[in-house]
Amino acid sequence: MTNSVTHLKVGHGGRISHFTNDHVAGKLMTMGVLPGSKLQVMRIAPFNGGYYLKVDGMNIVVRNDEASSIMTTAELAGN
Repeated sequence: MTNSVTHLKVGHGGRISHFTNDHVAGKLMTMGVLPGSKLQVMRIAPFNGGYYLKVDGMNIVVRNDEASSIMTTAELAGN
């Protein structure tokens, strides 16, 4: 089962399975955010703000619309 990053809570994550937006996928992949990468939600900004993520040990911040295009599998708590 795949979920968007926006459906995850702080401390949860999984592996990136695919992206739903090709434009956002291109930007994220140039930063090293690739399908198969391990992802964890570190913080969520209030009022529909951004998502602070740890992806393969690298910390990034993405907008809400960008986070919604990242699909994850195998939800992990605290890893």
